[in-house]
Amino acid sequence: MEKKTLSRDGTPVAYERFGQGPAVVLVSGAMSTSATVVPLAAALSDRFGVIVYDRRGRGESGDTAPYAVAREVEDLAALIDVAGGEASLYGISSGGALVLEAVASGLPVPRAAVYEVPFAMSEDAGTERAEYTANLTEALRDDRRGDAVELFLRLTGLAEEMIHGARQSPMWAAMEALAPSLAYDDAVLGDGTVPRARLATIDVPVLSASGTASPAWMGEAARAVADAVPQGTYRSLADQTHRVDPHVLAPVLAEFFSPAG
Repeated sequence: MEKKTLSRDGTPVAYERFGQGPAVVLVSGAMSTSATVVPLAAALSDRFGVIVYDRRGRGESGDTAPYAVAREVEDLAALIDVAGGEASLYGISSGGALVLEAVASGLPVPRAAVYEVPFAMSEDAGTERAEYTANLTEALRDDRRGDAVELFLRLTGLAEEMIHGARQSPMWAAMEALAPSLAYDDAVLGDGTVPRARLATIDVPVLSASGTASPAWMGEAARAVADAVPQGTYRSLADQTHRVDPHVLAPVLAEFFSPAG
């Protein structure tokens, strides 16, 4: 990362800027650093000044205990200051939940877009989320980082044989290094359900998108987010999965984020 700024609590936040124009900050999801959204930043850089960053506890950014979702909102506030005092936001997966909370908190964000925020839609979602939170908390408390990663991979629906394969892969060490930040994404998602009352307070346009090749519940969750926001819009991207193609997504975001969008 090229630069760092300090969040309100003194935590250094590493970031990089691409292009020039209206400011957009991209927020990555769980088990990821800024590298996951760099291709999207590059695809948007011909029209926007795009900032990517390592969320606290990841990559080249620092971390300060105790964690609170409000601290991550303050990280975004610091980046918006870097951008000139106002910036649109885009977040993928649990990063989208952080974006929604940041906008609801009143940060100077003219528009926000999210992709497949994994809010659960089943009736027993609350029980499942509580069990995951308890098990994750225990694993991280005991420094069983590998077990924490396994819990997350199971939560995403990954098959056991694929989890076993992941443990043998060269990427496993990097995944374990990011394991403590899983607690942060869990906190950002709250009880795991769509926070409709909180979303109803958002007074700026929000685009909520999903891919047609993703599980049906992800599309349902994306629609629920759009329905809960007074100025919410839902968009379905053909043939896209949770690993959305940045070259498919970029034109959609560019249209939405443009001044005339």
